[in-house]
Amino acid sequence: MLGFLKRPVVMTTDINLNVVVLTGVGLLSRLWRLTYPRAVVFDEVYYGQYISFYMKRVFFLDDSGPPFGHMLLALGGYLGGFDGNFLWNRIGAEYSSNVPVWSLRLLPALAGALSVPMAYQIVSELHFSHCAAMGAALLMLIENALITQSRLMLLESVLIFFNLLAVLSFLKFSNSQKHSPFCLSWWFWLTLTGVACSCAVGIKYMGMFTYLLVLGVAAIHAWHLIGDQTLSNVCVFCHLLARAVALLVIPAVLYVLFFYVHLILLYRSGPHDQIMSSAFQASLEGGLARVTQGQPLEVAFGSQVTLRSVSGKPLPCWLHSHQSTYPMIYENGRGSSHQQQVTCYPFKDVNNWWIVKDPGRHQLVVNSPLRPVRHGDIVQLVHGMTTRFLNTHDVAAPLTPHSQEVSCYIDYNISMPAQNLWRVEIVNRESDTDVWKTILSEVRFVHVNTSAVLKLSGAHLPDWGFRQLEVVGEKLPRSYHGSTAWNVEEHRYGKSQEQKERELELHSPTQVDISRNLSFMARFSELQWKMLTLRSDDSEHKYSSTPLEWVTLDTNIAYWLHPRTSAQIHLLGNVVIWASGSLATAAYALLFLWYLLRRRRHVCDLPEDAWQRWVLAGAVCAGGWAVNYLPFFLMEKTLFLYHYLPALTFQILLLPVVLQHINDHLCRSQLQRNLLSALVVAWCSSACLVSNALRPLTYGDKELSADELKALRWKDSWDILIRKN
Repeated sequence: MLGFLKRPVVMTTDINLNVVVLTGVGLLSRLWRLTYPRAVVFDEVYYGQYISFYMKRVFFLDDSGPPFGHMLLALGGYLGGFDGNFLWNRIGAEYSSNVPVWSLRLLPALAGALSVPMAYQIVSELHFSHCAAMGAALLMLIENALITQSRLMLLESVLIFFNLLAVLSFLKFSNSQKHSPFCLSWWFWLTLTGVACSCAVGIKYMGMFTYLLVLGVAAIHAWHLIGDQTLSNVCVFCHLLARAVALLVIPAVLYVLFFYVHLILLYRSGPHDQIMSSAFQASLEGGLARVTQGQPLEVAFGSQVTLRSVSGKPLPCWLHSHQSTYPMIYENGRGSSHQQQVTCYPFKDVNNWWIVKDPGRHQLVVNSPLRPVRHGDIVQLVHGMTTRFLNTHDVAAPLTPHSQEVSCYIDYNISMPAQNLWRVEIVNRESDTDVWKTILSEVRFVHVNTSAVLKLSGAHLPDWGFRQLEVVGEKLPRSYHGSTAWNVEEHRYGKSQEQKERELELHSPTQVDISRNLSFMARFSELQWKMLTLRSDDSEHKYSSTPLEWVTLDTNIAYWLHPRTSAQIHLLGNVVIWASGSLATAAYALLFLWYLLRRRRHVCDLPEDAWQRWVLAGAVCAGGWAVNYLPFFLMEKTLFLYHYLPALTFQILLLPVVLQHINDHLCRSQLQRNLLSALVVAWCSSACLVSNALRPLTYGDKELSADELKALRWKDSWDILIRKN
């Protein structure tokens, strides 16, 4: 039984030295002098702030994408011992000694380096030659824009890595499908495809483009499986179930998990809190939580409350009033009621306090026993500091004339009676007997006399309204909207009936009685919605560009300038590679259309296996370029050259594929093949020369002359090449 111990245990493995060499060269190109420059470069000023927030566990919100990419960068800072203490206030600021620059830039650099051998493997898995695979890897290696982007604390190289990993994993899974379905490697590559897709989406929403591409190719494969008569119904069902779990369920679970870790790490109040709801803010340690933690939960008649607009647009604000009145005559000649102004004020203020009064009683305090306010109850809202009642009437609002003016009623004895009864409607109630709750309940106030709904219009009042936000009575609300909903943020039970004592009470901090928590799913849903709907400042940037300018490379970005010398770093692509990639994409589209038309006429220029290989390569490479590029024409946001880099990587993969196809199927004679080979050699030499010429702008480690500094666009880069030769 122990005979196997008499012989040594031997394990053999195949090592592709090409992949090893490409990995080593890729690491050298990305990691060489990684700490230079030791200064904040372009968007490092933003990502660095987020890393500091992670180190200090302070909540933040970035509308550019989910948090997985930020957490990867923060992981580099954590491994380097970064404590988060650095002021990320300007581009070019010198890093202090406590900032581990090498560690912070390491993960993007590794992702950029590993993309080189991954390009080789993708072309190989598409069943093209070793030379074509080497060509794709070498183009990834020498492309200047990819080198520049991967050597900095930025996310594009990490996004590209997971895009390529998703494609490579699916191709390996697809090839395993032909030989040994449901084996260990089959499951591994299928699962890794879903994980990589989720990571790509978790870094930036742009990753969704490649995810949809993979889902599209997987759907076509699944459709062919359904039609395979050699498979039983049970086998087909298992195939479809495995794909659904790996490509739909696992990515969704991982995506939620990213946010779970994000919210677990960031549990402290921070500068972005005001964007979130009161309930979200109260779930964070410090900030609003110190004020609201343990407030009375149930709003009762006599409660003193501050009412925050649920929408938070255009600014988070609170229902507010003050002594000033509306002007009798507006600038356009319209008249007003000259009543006390009611606005929405974006700052904490004692004039934000209101008292919930029972219309049938005079008391402004909470009686015993407690009488909570329920859905459907009629209330009056009394302004705490002026004791005037919230009122609306058939008078046009100052800036929104189709809506009613909202005011605090002043009795001028001019036959304009008070109309100050409001019905409380709890929007997120579970039943019609729900009690109005602090922070948790979203309520609408419906005016009893006119059925108008209290609404934040969002318009800024003129100087007479102190530039505060207009509040109106919406006569015919079309549907529920956050601008018509309010929630109680600060709350206390009123104890003083006398006005002076009540004013002192309103100035004092709220009391602590009980605590409450917001569930993870509620916080996840709110954070996800804010990220998708929050619009950042889309003002024109000095280096912004259009998608058409990317293809022609008629744009660049100055990332960094040495404060004392002329050394600098620019995001500038290799014109030979970019132009060749565009030509290859156009050539593929024309050839595919030509073959398709001829096949429709039953003329098959390619053998069936070559045709299938050609179609798959186009779906992956040309399709990858299209889905990562064309959507930007529909986006209304500030765009930069680096947005094109994910699409460029797929063009780079397509270029050697098209060249091999031309050599194998379109060159009819040896002379034509020799001529094509000579052109490819000349083209490769040109690409290497241009890459070397642009090297000072890629690494920024060399002083440049005045003439060389002019070469910031592709048309000027030829001048550098000519001068060097």
